[in-house]
Amino acid sequence: MTDIPGGDAAPYRPEADEPSFLGLAGLPDAPAPYRVLARKYRPQTFADLIGQEAMVRTVSNAFATNRIPQAWMLTGVRGVGKTTTARILARALNYEVPGKVGAPTVEMPELGTHCRAIMESRHIDVLEMDAASHTGVENIRQITDAVRYAPAQARYKVYIIDEVHMLSTAAFNAFLKTLEEPPPHAKFVFATTEIRKVPVTILSRCQRFDLRRVDSATLVAHLDRICRAEDVTAEPDALATIARAAEGSVRDALSLLDQAVAHGAGTVSAEAVRDMLGLADRNQVIDLFEAVMRGDVPRTFAILRSGWEAGADPAQILADLATFTHLVTRMKLAPDAAKDPALTEAERTRGAQFAKALSVRTLSRAWQILSKAVPEVGASQRPLAAAEMALVRLAYAADLPTPDEALRQLQSGQPLSAPRSSPPPASHAIGNGGGGSAALAVASMPAAAPRPEPEGITLRRFEDVVAMAGERREIALKTALEHDVRPVAFEDGRVELSLVEGASPTLPHELGRALNAWTGRRWVVTVSSASGGPTIAEQREARERERRHDALSHPLVQAVLSSFPGAEIVDVRDRGPPPEPEAAAAAPAPDEPETDEL
Repeated sequence: MTDIPGGDAAPYRPEADEPSFLGLAGLPDAPAPYRVLARKYRPQTFADLIGQEAMVRTVSNAFATNRIPQAWMLTGVRGVGKTTTARILARALNYEVPGKVGAPTVEMPELGTHCRAIMESRHIDVLEMDAASHTGVENIRQITDAVRYAPAQARYKVYIIDEVHMLSTAAFNAFLKTLEEPPPHAKFVFATTEIRKVPVTILSRCQRFDLRRVDSATLVAHLDRICRAEDVTAEPDALATIARAAEGSVRDALSLLDQAVAHGAGTVSAEAVRDMLGLADRNQVIDLFEAVMRGDVPRTFAILRSGWEAGADPAQILADLATFTHLVTRMKLAPDAAKDPALTEAERTRGAQFAKALSVRTLSRAWQILSKAVPEVGASQRPLAAAEMALVRLAYAADLPTPDEALRQLQSGQPLSAPRSSPPPASHAIGNGGGGSAALAVASMPAAAPRPEPEGITLRRFEDVVAMAGERREIALKTALEHDVRPVAFEDGRVELSLVEGASPTLPHELGRALNAWTGRRWVVTVSSASGGPTIAEQREARERERRHDALSHPLVQAVLSSFPGAEIVDVRDRGPPPEPEAAAAAPAPDEPETDEL
């Protein structure tokens, strides 16, 4: 027997919760094989599952009331626990402790008779099949032939089919009859990441569970528990960065944590995680956001190049910038977003200050520009240059007026706001939260051009409202008022109307808002149950019919129509007003030549 340096000789024995490995179990002094964290901390019971409380509650109630379906469909993104949940279901269906438990249950405080074999995927009555490599109808035919026989050891035969959407159409069709009327001893558990590719005929025969992404706070707490169990020192910011990068996938988070532990030799720091993932420093992203919002292009270029020289991908920097833009927008519209425990202190404090200083219009435009720039930079052969040009667009477009503001400025005779060519002066200072570093200045977005105060506009009838909508170039509103509104009563400050069938139910609200803006006074627009008068369009059509009737009744027109068979009236136009007498007298007669007076 070979001695281990620094210790006594001892044969290798696998741990109680890990399977034996052929080729290692018989070797003396062989070190225990390392298991990655995603396998070592794989949930064994329903109580171990995190972030799936709704699914666990449904299954618990079904087991308690003996309403167990014949098939489950588990769907969700990668790494949320679909296959693990399928194994736990198989274990719960066949849970048995001699003398204690003899029926399906979700309460599994200790290992049962079949638990270890099921969790290690070696139980004879629990079949796991990967549909990605077994897509043909012959593979399904083997299941349909074997499902008729009773289980050999356990209570139920459980068939777990992973990535079920990879099955062929013929394989799905071969499964339909067995899945609809399986024998009472057979249960099916399907898992897929592409639920839309599964035929509806299969989905209708299953009880579906959508496993949710695990939120960042729950994921950070889970990673912290694992770090304490592994005796690993981890910074909270590092775990928050890993949770964000995992995007709700527990397996991805554990894989990244495994890599970070190896990268830091047992210590997980935020800086090491950023270097490992090729991310920019969060404070650096916030500084970049501040510089580009101020229009400080030189500083923007300097921060971007600094991140690029540190190993960060330009496309990832823009993606992080877009993420921070979204965070600031959420904090502006929903202040409770600042309570997210996954945020760093700098993101929380400085993000809230940016939310107060910037308008929703500016943040929305920044998000649109960055969303289009990220794939462009990723596909560019010169990503750094492409990222710089995207930031230039963002810096110079941040304070451009919107189309409605530009139109308003043109109508009022004001010059259009030009994009800034140099950084504006800081209007107030915002600390960067770095602790001891100098306060950085952020400029408020220049306010839009002041709207001209509405003059003393008086609307005496509903037709004046329609005319005002045309003058204000509210074409959609003008058309709706002409065709969909029957006026009932009208006075200054109050409109009562009824809507024709099929009219937009929001039309009264839109009309009231427009009247408030046009006149500078509050208007009350109500919908009446009365029928109301004819619409503007109906009045116009009635006048047109009357004019045609009057034209047809004219003797001269009747004489023309009788002289020219087949002729018809195409249009009726009013003649212009006759010239005034004074002008007519001053004009010389056309037939009389002008003579010079001798």
